[in-house]
Amino acid sequence: MLLRYGVPAFAMAHAPLTDLPTHRVINQPPPLQDYDLMAGDAALEEAVVREGATWACDDLGRFSRAVGSAEMIEAGFLANDHPPQLRAFDRYGQRIDEVDFHPAYHQLMTLAMGHQVHSQAWAKPQPGGHVVHAAKVFLLTQTEAGVLCPMVMTYAAVPALQQLPELADQWLPKILQGEYDPRCIPASEKRGATVGMAMTEKQGGSDVRANTTRATPVGARGPGQEYRLHGHKWFCSAPMSDAFLTLAQTDQGLSCFFVPRWRPDGTRNRIFIQRLKNKLGNRSNASSEIEYDDTHAVMVGDEGRGVRTIIEMVHHTRLGASVAPVALMRQALSQAIHHTRHREAFGKTLIDQPLMRSVLADLALEVEAGLALVMRVARSFDESHQDPQAARFSRLAIAFTKYWTNKRAAGHIYESLECLGGAGFIEESMLPRLYREAPLNSIWEGSGNVICLDVLRAIHRDPECLQALLEQVRPAAEADPRVANLVADSGKLLSDRDNLEARARQLTQNLALAMQASLLVQHAPSAIAEAFLATRVGGEGVRAYGALPHGMDVDLLIERATPAT
Repeated sequence: MLLRYGVPAFAMAHAPLTDLPTHRVINQPPPLQDYDLMAGDAALEEAVVREGATWACDDLGRFSRAVGSAEMIEAGFLANDHPPQLRAFDRYGQRIDEVDFHPAYHQLMTLAMGHQVHSQAWAKPQPGGHVVHAAKVFLLTQTEAGVLCPMVMTYAAVPALQQLPELADQWLPKILQGEYDPRCIPASEKRGATVGMAMTEKQGGSDVRANTTRATPVGARGPGQEYRLHGHKWFCSAPMSDAFLTLAQTDQGLSCFFVPRWRPDGTRNRIFIQRLKNKLGNRSNASSEIEYDDTHAVMVGDEGRGVRTIIEMVHHTRLGASVAPVALMRQALSQAIHHTRHREAFGKTLIDQPLMRSVLADLALEVEAGLALVMRVARSFDESHQDPQAARFSRLAIAFTKYWTNKRAAGHIYESLECLGGAGFIEESMLPRLYREAPLNSIWEGSGNVICLDVLRAIHRDPECLQALLEQVRPAAEADPRVANLVADSGKLLSDRDNLEARARQLTQNLALAMQASLLVQHAPSAIAEAFLATRVGGEGVRAYGALPHGMDVDLLIERATPAT
């Protein structure tokens, strides 16, 4: 049980001290805890059913109540208050390269793996499995985003491991049926395993072809063969993972390798953690710089085809990096609604004041649109295995979705913070943590410009990607001229090849907005679809949250987003 000042932390809020010689505290909201995140989120409930995961509603409900418990919310605070610490040597001077985490972090990881956030889509494949994964990422992130990284990377590693049957046979049982086991011992002795990734280097960043890490074969060359790595990685997140997928140069070019923390002979692999990053946010999770020196590795995929091999992992991690910013916005909105429901100012409750209602409704509209988009893209992951058109749509949609949901997050969270005033600016409110987290997923797996260029690449290499998207958007374009104009403007941008790269952000934004509009027109209450069209597709362009046109149904938007406390 987590304790703060000797008292069960999750009980303190329910046992206020009343005999202290101080003023009486009034007009303050109670803690937002012990609530069902999904039960108070109409957009999420509808999306889970609409995108084919009705069978998982009971499971999602259990997870939703678990992550909304006072105990787990407190664990999120504690894991951030006590960030991980590097322990390079043991007390005898032996190099061990381990990271110590606060018990709260292990508690969150146990919860996440126990509910198969990382494995449900693969352990029992069925339609809607990736939708359930996305929904659980959405719920988990609202409590603490720091455990998202190892969960999403482990989820995304599965397709890469499946390319090499001998690795898959050894590792997938530990991943798919395993439980959280934080011990630093060989994976064969553990109850479960996680997999990370280490791709970027100091001199290249997203330009992984500039990598200098070298891989030398021990004997035979090629997939499944043993190599030794020499080099560095600038960002290795979750360095206590049991294995990593990494990139290194061979004589045939950049190749993909599987690097376990322990060698087959039971000795520690030569992965040296040089330091932990001092990061803006994501503080409960460890991110590190590492060195490879005669490091044991196994080649995965064809030699010289490392980017192609690892791109499937990147494709799946981008799903998590698209869902997470929507989850951060959802939690910020929940905090804002909860606070304004209980706080009075100028003679009445904040939430009953027209201007505040406009702000809250606009914030809720952004979350509705973002959630509809990421859940639809998650469904395309389920469909891609059997439907080539779904795979094309997924390839393009995950790129513009990651770009757009992340671009909307920071401003949204700031505006939610402002709804709390000074109370939102202090760490106890959770809003500063959400705000610091907001830029991370935009940078992870390709920052904004990289993603926009990827959109152009996808369309250039397979023009049917764009056609697959237009098929999705067509019903809304035929129903509303504002969507049709957005599609037409995208066509003009694509036809201007001389300026296309410089205007790739505008194109990417257009595609995301068109898809969001299409989903809301087809599936959301008509008042919500109209509000989105009026403020995001038509309207007067750039504006602050809350500057809604007259006549918007603010009551409906707020009602659908109000936490079920």
